[in-house]
Amino acid sequence: MEPVQLSVGLQETAPLGDLQRSIGSSRRLPRCSTVSLQTELACPSLVVFSGGTAFNSVAGPLRKLTTHVAHVLPVSDDGGSTAEIVRVIGGPAVGDIRSRCLRLADDRDEEARAVKQLLAHRLPGGSSNEAKAEWYAIVEGRHALWGGVSEPYKHMIRAFLVHFQLQILSQVTREFNFKNGSIGNFFFAGARTFFRSLESAVFLFSRVARIPEGSTVLPAICTEEVITLGAELEDGTVIRGQNNISHPDVAAGPECAGEPCEEEAGGQLLRCCWRCCGLCARGVAARG
Repeated sequence: MEPVQLSVGLQETAPLGDLQRSIGSSRRLPRCSTVSLQTELACPSLVVFSGGTAFNSVAGPLRKLTTHVAHVLPVSDDGGSTAEIVRVIGGPAVGDIRSRCLRLADDRDEEARAVKQLLAHRLPGGSSNEAKAEWYAIVEGRHALWGGVSEPYKHMIRAFLVHFQLQILSQVTREFNFKNGSIGNFFFAGARTFFRSLESAVFLFSRVARIPEGSTVLPAICTEEVITLGAELEDGTVIRGQNNISHPDVAAGPECAGEPCEEEAGGQLLRCCWRCCGLCARGVAARG
């Protein structure tokens, strides 16, 4: 696979607008070879609907079978550093998409491995001051993680990390907690807020991570709003939040029940045919 050219318009003084126009004009849809039936059977095209964790262990080995896979992932994750990003600057959750992109990322040369290591890095989870200090070292370009990254790549990735930092600073009433923060999530959020487009951010991240041609990562919902997942139990109780559904706190009990939950969610619950481990009567999603 030829290396992706990311040096155009990415000098330290170049505006991000040049990159935005470049990305908008170069987008291509994935295609699978149709030379013969034998070729199609050897390179099947697949669509995978999954969560951010369950299919990750399969996504890598699947590349040995075919790289023509469309991965459709949710944007409702409300746990970890994703939750902190959503709390402070809003927008859809990108953690599951970032995780899948890194699973598919190319790591066949030194620079590709260095970029993957940088975007997969998490800040310390102990002290807030320690996490913030390491974040500043990364965003300022002083951290050892930049060692194997070429200058064009470094300037481009740093540009979106800086933009993310500016978004945080603009939220004067909300202090951001960097503990256990994902650099990949920060880059993703910076790209999304700059382009004001989740799709453009996914496209950029895919190119930076050098995802194989033909592989596509798609959000289940294309939106700039916060998406909150909910589950309605058979007794009418509604549990709000993906993290509360997948990691329920039995002692604390359900988060809300009946109609009041809709008011807390900030919008009407959108019902869909979905069951949760046989426990839930149906799933619901809400715009927050």
